[in-house]
Amino acid sequence: MQKNLDIYEVQAARAAQQGAQILVFPEDGLHGFNFTRTSIVGYLETIPDPQQESWNPCTEPEKHDNTEVLQRLSCMARRNNIYIVANMPDRQPCPLSTDPTSSCPSDGRWQFNTNIVFRSDGLLVARYHKYNLFHEESFDTPPQPEIITFDSPFAGKFGLLICFDILFYKPTIALVEKGVRQLIFPTAWFNTLPLLDSVQYLRSLSRSTNVTLLAANLRLDNKNMAGSGIYTPFSFIYHHSKRGDPEEGKLLVARVPVLDPEWSGQRVATEEEKLESESTSSPVTDSGFCHSESCSDASSVPSSSVTFTSFMIADPFTFELLNEKEGRVKVCNGSFYCHLQYKRISQGDSEELYAFGAFAGLHTLDGDLSLQVCALVHCAGSDPSSCGQGVEEAETKLDFVMEGEFGTRYVYPSVLASQMVIEEVKHFDKSADGRVTLKHSDMTAGLVTACLYGRMYHLDHE
Repeated sequence: MQKNLDIYEVQAARAAQQGAQILVFPEDGLHGFNFTRTSIVGYLETIPDPQQESWNPCTEPEKHDNTEVLQRLSCMARRNNIYIVANMPDRQPCPLSTDPTSSCPSDGRWQFNTNIVFRSDGLLVARYHKYNLFHEESFDTPPQPEIITFDSPFAGKFGLLICFDILFYKPTIALVEKGVRQLIFPTAWFNTLPLLDSVQYLRSLSRSTNVTLLAANLRLDNKNMAGSGIYTPFSFIYHHSKRGDPEEGKLLVARVPVLDPEWSGQRVATEEEKLESESTSSPVTDSGFCHSESCSDASSVPSSSVTFTSFMIADPFTFELLNEKEGRVKVCNGSFYCHLQYKRISQGDSEELYAFGAFAGLHTLDGDLSLQVCALVHCAGSDPSSCGQGVEEAETKLDFVMEGEFGTRYVYPSVLASQMVIEEVKHFDKSADGRVTLKHSDMTAGLVTACLYGRMYHLDHE
């Protein structure tokens, strides 16, 4: 942990030199992962609740024993005059002071995956315990989900979440619905194509929910961990290493507009930025093939092939191949349907296979997620059974309009091009009746995947 803190020290100084006011480090960045509940014990520190007591570990190191990591992070923030967000393991006694009626783990202690925030003078100002764990036997799930925010003098309010949390209603959407428009996201994200590459999903969520997302990911090639970014509703920067690239860190620094409507500082989103946001999400011209149809009248859309089922991230999608240079396709999965109007812009002699698919149901791999998804994917090979497998490169560009009728307002649009390049969606529109439209053209590289990823949060636990 001290070796990793030495690297943090260098990056904090570099960020401060570039004028950064807040710096976010990845999940597991100090201690790593794949611990057992017992083997992680030596890495734990007891982190006081900033809502219960005021403590500056740098100036008051004697107040709490065995807090060397907290002290170094606090002094790092103080020395560089910068807010620092880090992730580390926390040990808490039973019962919890914040929840005295909660049951205790059998060994008599709580162990939490934890975000901590230090003010620019080193004061500990926020602590968040991860609620949605991802195969983390070393950690406990908190008795109750925590909705944690902190205020800053330079940008107002920020909300905290960790990795797998971002796929669930609590804390992510709960923060958004409380009006928190700036989220901090340490993560150790396993990229899972075709639908859940880190930069693909995080950019789409930022745009669709109209929030700024500061996302710091680990870099580990053999786990396919890569992709960090600073995303706002108006713009984004990101870094995405490719397989086989050197495993070295990358510091991203950006100036972004303040989105907190209650912030009283000098810099808020300008009218030009607001107009840009409105124009990029403006309604597209009615494509005319979605309004009155359902899966009972699929014959109304001409089709030259038959549907087939293939699994995508363990979910049985109903697919149809794109066999023509241009055309229209409609696929149904139960009563959920998706439409596609497309035109191939082929490169050279490329005859890459593409398929358009739909899925509605409960995704149960690694966690229960209720989904409605429309997806256009580049297949991994020439056989239809390869459609839905992960692909990172493509040559064929497409112009297309994708539509679906969703049972949720939380639909995340994305277009991912070859070599993990995010394409900014040209047009995205959600109508009051649930019809969602994604329109895209003039691609800069071949299409890997494009999707409308609908999250039916209200059905997750039914």
